[in-house]
Amino acid sequence: MLTATNHTLEKLEMLLKTAGYKVRYEKGNFKTGACLLLSSKMIVVNRFSNLESKILALTELLRELEVDYKLLDDKQIAFLQEIKQTKLQL
Repeated sequence: MLTATNHTLEKLEMLLKTAGYKVRYEKGNFKTGACLLLSSKMIVVNRFSNLESKILALTELLRELEVDYKLLDDKQIAFLQEIKQTKLQL
């Protein structure tokens, strides 16, 4: 189970960065969550979303993305598998 803390958000950001994605926090024409820009490996998160919404958006994207496990270390692989196997409870 993931907890809604800044540490969890940082772990998600580092996992995505290691997997080759760039995470940006911007204001935009979307209310909550994040969007993946087509084939650019850039994830844009609404900077005005609360912490729980940011974590939820990134975990939902990670569940859908095909991540190359060769790029990740053992802890990140375990974290990613935990994300893909469990539902986020806030």
